[in-house]
Amino acid sequence: MPDPFRLWLRDRCGSTNDEACRLGEGGAGSGAVVVAGVQTAGRGRRGASWFADPADSLAMSILWRPHAAKPLWPRLALATGLAVAEACERHIPLAGVKWPNDVWINGRKVAGILVEAGADFVVVGIGINVNTRDFPAEIAGRATSLAVECGTTIERAALLAEFISRFACHAAQIESGFSAIVQGVNHRCVLHANTVEMTSPSGRLGGRCEGVGPGGELLIRHHNGRLERVIQADDVRLCRTGR
Repeated sequence: MPDPFRLWLRDRCGSTNDEACRLGEGGAGSGAVVVAGVQTAGRGRRGASWFADPADSLAMSILWRPHAAKPLWPRLALATGLAVAEACERHIPLAGVKWPNDVWINGRKVAGILVEAGADFVVVGIGINVNTRDFPAEIAGRATSLAVECGTTIERAALLAEFISRFACHAAQIESGFSAIVQGVNHRCVLHANTVEMTSPSGRLGGRCEGVGPGGELLIRHHNGRLERVIQADDVRLCRTGR
């Protein structure tokens, strides 16, 4: 682990994000990485549950104290997604980033990211399907793993080390170097040139995705030609492939 990262191993815990948050509130330094053998209450965005086979997945959370201004902290979701994609690409040709917080391979989800802010720190939760081959019926059609996609078992410790190396680079770029993150995400953007629908603070909206803008916003071209810059949205769905 490069400085300042340190592993905090938990054989079993409810949520690695909650564990990392407790470390942050207790004054732990930036770079604490909580890794769980078994996570009994893992969650995604908006409280959704997160399936993770304890023997074949990576469930972790990073405590981070950014130097950047607090309004820029949400950019860590894209920075982390890019880091996960690049780590996966040690084993596959190209991983996709689905704005704002998922990583896909061949149209199916391989990883999810949850960023939660505290008073003076951020907790970045990451779940990666590494060697899982059997998924619950309700998600089997839209989930995958690295092992499924590349046809071989992946060493989880090596994948963790590769991810941390990439995260260290991109987490430092959320302010002055963010254009490099946007470029990397756009190269892998699974929504680009496709018709998408989502729920934004202003209601349901949809249109043709034109990629990710310079501030990390999603660019949506409406049917009337108007370009909308979406900063926050839920339930982002790819409706029709335009490529």
